Amino acid sequence: MDVVLVRWPDERDRREELRRSGRPRLLLLEDGSPAPTTVDALEDWIRLPADESDVRARVQALELRAIGTGHVPDVPSLDDDGVLRCNGSWVALPPVECRLTAALLDRWGAVVSRDALSRAGWPDGAPGRNALDVHVLRLRRRLEPLDLVIRTVRSRGYVLEAASDSGQARVSQA
Repeated sequence: MDVVLVRWPDERDRREELRRSGRPRLLLLEDGSPAPTTVDALEDWIRLPADESDVRARVQALELRAIGTGHVPDVPSLDDDGVLRCNGSWVALPPVECRLTAALLDRWGAVVSRDALSRAGWPDGAPGRNALDVHVLRLRRRLEPLDLVIRTVRSRGYVLEAASDSGQARVSQA
């Protein structure tokens, strides 16, 4: 897995996005910037200007940590054109499903309420309760080839996550 270089503190939001997606990252500290609190084993920092060999050594160490901690699986990514990529495959999403997916990815592995999804899918106001159900159903079908599932959490909302082993077995037998 590639280590992402992030300028600190200028790219603070990008750091958080990479952290949520489980990507290893090396923070490049601007001269005079205070050192950040490292949030997990997939993050390190180095103060600029830095020798290229020092940067390379830290990148290699982060790559080894990513492999050793099991953070190698592909984490879904959604680009500005509505293409969702995961596990070496991709799917193009229509606008509403793209907005729903973006909201689910922002809270990867956590519950997103129906209200939050409705606001994300239809910023000008949802057309009705049934519309969300229909689009989630369509999105579930689109995500199957990527080994991703949207699980319903009763009375709470939805969770986007990797398909379970049992779900993958079921798909491969079909």
